[in-house]
Amino acid sequence: MSDTNNLTRRKFVKSFSAYGGCAYAALMGLGLMSKSTGHGAVLSGLPRVDGKDKTKVVIMGAGIAGLTVAYELGKLGFSCTILEPRSKAGGRCMTIRKGDVLEETNGFKQTCTFDDGHYFNPGPSRFPQWHVTMDYCRELGVPIQPFVNLNENAFYYSEGDKGELSNKRIRIREAKTDLRGYTAEMLAKVIDQGQLDEPLGSDDKEKLIDFLKYEGGLSSRFKYNGHDRRGYEEWPAGGLNGGKLGAPHSMKSLLDAEVGMLFHRANETFYQSQMFTPKGGMDKIADALASKVEENIILGAEVKEFRKTSPGVRVVYVQDGEEKEITANFGICTIPPTILRRIPNDLSPMVKNTLNIVPFQNSSKVGMQFKRRFWEEDDRIFGGLSWTNMPIGEVWYPTDGFFDQKGILGGYYIFGPMSDQLTKMSPKERIEFALSHGEKIHPQYRKEFENGFAVNWSSIPHIEGCLAHFPKAMMKTFYPLLVKPDGDYYLTASWASHLGGWQAGAFEAARLAVEDIHKRSMAS
Repeated sequence: MSDTNNLTRRKFVKSFSAYGGCAYAALMGLGLMSKSTGHGAVLSGLPRVDGKDKTKVVIMGAGIAGLTVAYELGKLGFSCTILEPRSKAGGRCMTIRKGDVLEETNGFKQTCTFDDGHYFNPGPSRFPQWHVTMDYCRELGVPIQPFVNLNENAFYYSEGDKGELSNKRIRIREAKTDLRGYTAEMLAKVIDQGQLDEPLGSDDKEKLIDFLKYEGGLSSRFKYNGHDRRGYEEWPAGGLNGGKLGAPHSMKSLLDAEVGMLFHRANETFYQSQMFTPKGGMDKIADALASKVEENIILGAEVKEFRKTSPGVRVVYVQDGEEKEITANFGICTIPPTILRRIPNDLSPMVKNTLNIVPFQNSSKVGMQFKRRFWEEDDRIFGGLSWTNMPIGEVWYPTDGFFDQKGILGGYYIFGPMSDQLTKMSPKERIEFALSHGEKIHPQYRKEFENGFAVNWSSIPHIEGCLAHFPKAMMKTFYPLLVKPDGDYYLTASWASHLGGWQAGAFEAARLAVEDIHKRSMAS
């Protein structure tokens, strides 16, 4: 503890934040936790535009953003047309079921052979309680169910030379309880010895120490010796069997295994312990939206060019081999930047330059059908995720169908360069990739595996990518150009929001565009 004299409140919170659940505990202990809440879906206070000349809006893309614009503007009396190049609305709000066929831009083709009733969400799969997505599910009548995001009975698995816990699966609850205990032990001793650079009052000191003793499971002498929160070596039962605690993992072994670096995968804001998902598949949201505006959607309409007519807009598209044209007062572009860069347009030079550098990245998922839910039967894992430093990143356990015979397990969820490598692999090779890594966590994989379906978003026609996360420098310079209208055009998508990759980003971007178009129309 040679550096305890330098342990400031700031350093304490920063250090604690590496341990996931401990971050929340630390902030609560110091009274620093803030609150954030979502808002209702209804855009209130906006009068209809009835009585004015019908304002026309052309929307390029029938993903969540495009559908939401048409839905909200339709309620306000606008006339909307949605051009969608695919045969189904929804964009990345996609669910794969038996019989679905996916042809990729690289020539690979898959047909889903899941059993009836089973499905896989290759795009968005969950949303936290504060997202406006919840409100739209309520408004549209989409039934939702809990999504078990954090299950501390699942595993951490650190591959490589990581000390005594290398290449061993350990329960999340064990790692988190032990790390929380050791960290609380050190902090309690520092406080007790008066070593914080901002001394606490005697009452605050006593309260914080009491909190740390409880939170860390410490003895009266501020020692962590293990705790029943981490589980038992022998579980309590009837009679005289009160259970037997297992020995805690050492602090060094946990740090060597770098399990603390996995804790960020579940946090209290974006990745809450309990999240939500529509019953029966994520595409229930897109289907509900599409049903509200189905008469406004033109399927199989691929945009080839769009221009400003000052005022207004003109969009050229091809449907069934025939070139067509549509004009409108405003244009909504939800086309991903990877495709948008190739379409002739007269957006401003600064916006075009920004589109060329949008950090739009790939993502990959695989759904794997197993003939037996061994994760439930053998490992007692019901929902949640196991995390690993292996290339597969995460293993997702189904959050419904408990006790069913079969189930669809998410074999990997990958971003960046590794997902780009998977794009080059055949579907069969992607499945083998998932099996060869996943069986290190679950040896039952090969015996129980039946079939799978692997999706790489960079090779999905008319989408060609997944999400954008902007570096701080770009948020201050280029990002503002994406979120304001360029003449009568609006770039409206999750990738042009602070919620890249989340459906809420698409909803929020759409709502902003709706409000601005309404304001401009009422003022004209």
